Amino acid sequence: MPPPTQPPSSPDDPEPSAAREMDDEDLVEELLATVNSARAFAEFRRTQRKECANLLRWLQLVLPLLEELRDSAPRLTDNAYRRLALLGRAFAAARRLLRSCHDGSKIFLALESEAVLTKFRNVYEKMHGALDGMPYAELAISDEVMEQVELMNAQLMRCKKRTDTQDIELSMDLMVILQNKEDERNADRAILERLAKKLELQTLAELRAETMAIKKLINERSGQHADSTKQIIELLNKFKRIAGVDETNVLGDVSMPKSLGKCPSLMIPNDFLCPITLEIMTDPVIIATGQSYERRSIQKWIDRGERTCPKTREPLAHLSLAPNYALKNLILQWCEKHMVELQKREPEPAAERGDQRKEEEIPSLVEDLSSIHPEVQRKAAKRIRMLSKESPENRRLIADNGGIPALIGLLAYPDKKVQENTVTTLLNLSIDDNNKVLITRGGAIPLVVEILRSGSAEAQENSAAALFSLSMVDENKAAIGRLGGIAPLVELLRSGTPRGKKDAATAIFNLVLSPQNKARATQAGIVPALLAVIDDGPALGMVDEALSIFLLLSSHAACRAEVGTTAFVEKLVRLIKDGTPKNKECALSVLLELGSNSKPLLVHALRFGLHEDLSKIAKNGTSRAQRKANSLIQLARNDSWNILGGNLEAMRFESRMQWTIGNDGSTDMWTRTFLDPQVGTTLSFPRDKGSMGKRRTAGTKLGLDLPCSPCAWCPYGWRRWLGG
Repeated sequence: MPPPTQPPSSPDDPEPSAAREMDDEDLVEELLATVNSARAFAEFRRTQRKECANLLRWLQLVLPLLEELRDSAPRLTDNAYRRLALLGRAFAAARRLLRSCHDGSKIFLALESEAVLTKFRNVYEKMHGALDGMPYAELAISDEVMEQVELMNAQLMRCKKRTDTQDIELSMDLMVILQNKEDERNADRAILERLAKKLELQTLAELRAETMAIKKLINERSGQHADSTKQIIELLNKFKRIAGVDETNVLGDVSMPKSLGKCPSLMIPNDFLCPITLEIMTDPVIIATGQSYERRSIQKWIDRGERTCPKTREPLAHLSLAPNYALKNLILQWCEKHMVELQKREPEPAAERGDQRKEEEIPSLVEDLSSIHPEVQRKAAKRIRMLSKESPENRRLIADNGGIPALIGLLAYPDKKVQENTVTTLLNLSIDDNNKVLITRGGAIPLVVEILRSGSAEAQENSAAALFSLSMVDENKAAIGRLGGIAPLVELLRSGTPRGKKDAATAIFNLVLSPQNKARATQAGIVPALLAVIDDGPALGMVDEALSIFLLLSSHAACRAEVGTTAFVEKLVRLIKDGTPKNKECALSVLLELGSNSKPLLVHALRFGLHEDLSKIAKNGTSRAQRKANSLIQLARNDSWNILGGNLEAMRFESRMQWTIGNDGSTDMWTRTFLDPQVGTTLSFPRDKGSMGKRRTAGTKLGLDLPCSPCAWCPYGWRRWLGG
């Protein structure tokens, strides 16, 4: 058995020196203090919650070892001291990681989930390296504690090898939102709402805490990673907009009035700040929950159709706004005392008359949708489409006045323009979860599918977006697939407009999260349609979306046979070699999934000289790409016996050996070709003239005249061939 592998050292984590930095008792006490301080973190960001729980459990399991050391206080040998010092470094790294997942930016942790997962793996490796070989006998540790720690260490070893994938739905949502910087529609708002719910960025308190976490992150970065920081700020501002928060000044704690610019250190009492805008209130009012807000801000909130308190999320028993004269007087006194001049606001244009007109107009329009006069129906459908896009309040009024059944009735209308306006209105209404249920129960799905098949180009686009929005309710995913929604989406992906193709890809991705829809998509011809999207490349800009769908299909055994072809693997190799950083990430993920289930496909990929590209990406790629590249390298090494030499009797080899000169004219290479009945590959090895006879002797042990000896660097793992 090979000796235990030690964790690699790094500049940030140097190997403990022979000289002892503290005495034995202090070292043990420091270990205990570090573990206990790490265990003090109780709540973690949702995207890393599972890993944090595992790490805390393992820290808990190692406590009895430290407590026995503290109670028995044995004299530590150099080896024991070194092991415990290494363990201390691992615990310190664990504490830093847990703190980051406790109070770090939720958006940053979601965008960098693969990199954060790699940090967890590094902590596990450090803990395993410290515990592997711990001299329990020298430390007089009880058998029970030793068995518990060894069991935990075995779990750490398995966890190091685990290849969990990120939340692919979360990854796709982030990809869609970050790419759709223009032409944002209500379908994108539905994705944003799902993201906000997943990341727990819905309430005012959550958004304020995230703002402070991002400000801290920006300060720590000191101007570096500007593109990533810009993405994080853009996402935060989008979350604030859908929550009804006007404040978008991430770099400041609050938006201060200009009069405070000369004295930014002045501490403003929190009660004087509107929870929505974070500005000093000039006209505070009290709402049903007893919270106070700036009048114009809370009025905007209510006008958007919101019926909860922005701060507490409690339902509002009524919508009355009562002036808070006591608070207003306190604010005026404070401003006078500190010589702060409140901003004078221009009076808001009176919107009440317009709102009242809409409250009267919308019921009339809903009634006109069922008119016996076609022209009246056309005008009503067009107008109600415009109103449904304007505000949540309008959407609520349309639904409350029976608009959804009336609109569903118009989906089968023979006029294509009416169909287009109707399906677009239903798309806008489907933003609200309650409306999703009403639309589905009303029998809209088969009618929307029919418009997707035969409607105008814009109607097809918005039908695909509507199916995507409806599919956010899990039970609707199966219903849309069962009612024939996938085949026309695949056709739109194949032959639609660029906008239509993007809508179709987003909808298909969401639908194939349901296992039964994977087979339906494959039967509908999704594979050649996605291959065409990849071939279009930068012109369409949907390579990453196509690869994300391929990754989902590759995880399904029935679909893998059609996805896993040598031609597709060659496309993946080209993307890994020449694609964008994101292309490489996605292509590596798909190749890893296919290669883990089909060794011949992995061999086929490796024959195109992929080793050098994997090594480069493992060093210089994005965090997720690095992890996937390392997993592929490890997979090739671990499975090399099964790929090439596990069953020599069953393999038919034709071999030839030739001597070639490297490109630089100085490197001698031996090339050996092995041909299997199913797979052929060519392997090249550096020629060592001085030890050629020894290499051949080693190779002869297996009955093969191999021109090489076991090389530690060899991606095919010849050590396992030769028993080294």
